Amino acid sequence: MSHDLALSREADLESTPDGVTRGGPVAPTRSRLRPLGPDEIVIDGGFWGERQSLNADVILAHCETWMERIGWISNFDKVADGVIGGNHAGIEFVDSEIYKLLEAMAWELGRKPEAGLGARYRALVARVAAAQDDDGYLNTSFGHPGQPPRYSNLEWGHELYCFGHLIQAAVARIRGGYSDDEIVRVARRAADHVYREFGPDGRIGICGHPEIEVALAELSRATGEARYLEMAQLFVERRGNGMLATTILFGHEYFQDDVPVRDATVLRGHAVRALYLASGALDVATETHDRQLADAIALQWKNTVSRRTYITGGMGSHHQDEAFGDDYELPADRAYSETCAGIGSVMLSWRLLLQTGESAYADLIERTLLNNILASPREDGRAFYYTNTLQQRTEGAEPSEDELSERAEASLRAPWFEVSCCPTNVARTLASVGLYFATADVDGVQLHQFGDYSVKTELPDGRLVSLRVESGYPFHGTVRVRVLADVDATITLRIPRWAQGVATASLGGTPLVADGTELAVSRHFTAGDCIELLLPMEPRVVRPHPRIDAARGTVAVERGPLVLVLESPDLPAGAGTETAEIDLSRPLVQTARGARAAVRLRVDSDDAPWPYFGDAAQTAAVAVADTGGAADAAGPDTGVAADLAGPDTGAAADLAGPDTGVAGADTGGAGHVAGAPLSEAAGLPSPSGAAGTPHAAHTMASQASVTIVDAELTPYFAWANRGPSTMRVWLPTVPS
Repeated sequence: MSHDLALSREADLESTPDGVTRGGPVAPTRSRLRPLGPDEIVIDGGFWGERQSLNADVILAHCETWMERIGWISNFDKVADGVIGGNHAGIEFVDSEIYKLLEAMAWELGRKPEAGLGARYRALVARVAAAQDDDGYLNTSFGHPGQPPRYSNLEWGHELYCFGHLIQAAVARIRGGYSDDEIVRVARRAADHVYREFGPDGRIGICGHPEIEVALAELSRATGEARYLEMAQLFVERRGNGMLATTILFGHEYFQDDVPVRDATVLRGHAVRALYLASGALDVATETHDRQLADAIALQWKNTVSRRTYITGGMGSHHQDEAFGDDYELPADRAYSETCAGIGSVMLSWRLLLQTGESAYADLIERTLLNNILASPREDGRAFYYTNTLQQRTEGAEPSEDELSERAEASLRAPWFEVSCCPTNVARTLASVGLYFATADVDGVQLHQFGDYSVKTELPDGRLVSLRVESGYPFHGTVRVRVLADVDATITLRIPRWAQGVATASLGGTPLVADGTELAVSRHFTAGDCIELLLPMEPRVVRPHPRIDAARGTVAVERGPLVLVLESPDLPAGAGTETAEIDLSRPLVQTARGARAAVRLRVDSDDAPWPYFGDAAQTAAVAVADTGGAADAAGPDTGVAADLAGPDTGAAADLAGPDTGVAGADTGGAGHVAGAPLSEAAGLPSPSGAAGTPHAAHTMASQASVTIVDAELTPYFAWANRGPSTMRVWLPTVPS
């Protein structure tokens, strides 16, 4: 079905679109690049088409069924019936999950209208609307008989946060062409209420969890109502002045209430809060022409990405407060890396991309979407990760498919959480993900993300650009852009950072220069013209910054845009990933979805009375055990056996050979069978020292047998879909 037919179909099902300007989740009144709306860009197959279909067919219904079953939706019925006091289901901010589901449904109806979903959407909106008070207030946890008063707990009550998600659901409906929908009327009454309560003549306060800012700014853009932008600006400017009450565990930094937004230099505190606030602040800066504030947000993004972001694009390294750590504090096994923080990162990067046109923002969007966010949903769409570790040391316990799970304690994806912000956030993101793929300007169209999709948009002077993008991305590196109608325009394709300097391109077989951050082709295009961009998909070795202590001396492997992992199902039976070391003296081998690597597995003794080794003889014994052969003593009593591998620079693995050792085609290398032993060394010689002495006990316990296997490395986003397993992104290297 063509997209034009789809639009006509929804008009028949619901109401006639009213001709409002359409667009995506963000539609600035002024920007370097213009976002496209759901009537201008359509994902119609391939990798992302499969994920959008899973979202439409499974995830939306999964979210709705769970929230109906545990009473979160019926909270609205109880308010409407006057019986909510003492009968509220869930934590204080569960209303926001219903609103995020409504937003997801609205984007999905705008993308691909369907009668059943439309009916469910309207029924859910009606139940929400029935709970709204006459003055516009709407919340199921506060303000009714038997409940705490309105706005009595701004730190933790999340009332304004919930309003924000309600408003974003309304914006999604407006951007789909339905500005007079009931959810829009409900949201505008709520926004008017917020302005009366917290505006220039109201109380001076802010919400403990930013979200209202980004929502009000976008509602102002969508409706033209200046008061909503004024309110968003007030909320942004008030923050950073210590207005919120703190506790021994949660200080002003947690709330981003320690420093005014325009004075901060890095994102800090609770990661989701920080990213939502930065997004809203940039919206305000854009609409009010506040260059200082915009520059501050750009600086915060730069410093956060360069010092506080995981290789997957995930953000947040503290479990206790779901917060950013200090610079370079990025432990793999304690990564919090909340799914919602990844979504907040995409929100912020997209806004910066629209304002600047700089491809670095699109690079981070790609990394975060494909690695951090897509790691959350299970392949069947019925369970999710709330947090996204980069190392799983022990096999997780499979959660019940029928019970709520603790949000951060699920070692495997869980069907639902007591705090279930991530599943509905994933749903709204997948429903709208295509709207982050391309933009337009006065000259033409820019293609920031790759997949299978069609673009049809009119430039300001009336020129029509119609094209189709085809690729097997992210597993295959050939991207083809077929022009569908004659036009004079510029078509620009992003060249990912990892492909810069090695990508190649052509137009109709004629080579093009592709040596920068983007490929821009300006000419008169004839229908049928095809631009082809070739991105290398060979696996490559990546090393951490030397100040990332937790990853020093290890490497990761990437293939194209994907971060790869070693997972225990890809090792011999009984083997785990904790004793695995990658042998970089052997080439990596490209496979259909990942890579194969030579991995050395130690079988360490657990009998050592003390897990540290100090003197030179002991250090030498450890080196002998690790390498399976003779080794010289490390020298002085340094207590660091790893010094044998080279200086502590975070790049010891350089001794093993070049980074890019790729064997080429998927041939299995030198006749290796995946998972089969290549060599084995056991019965290592005992170190010097009298039997029975403490020295002998230490060194005897440290001896290990060694097996080298040909192991598959697979995409991080797909891990833990084969049952309980261990996993790691950062791999120690075999000393040279």
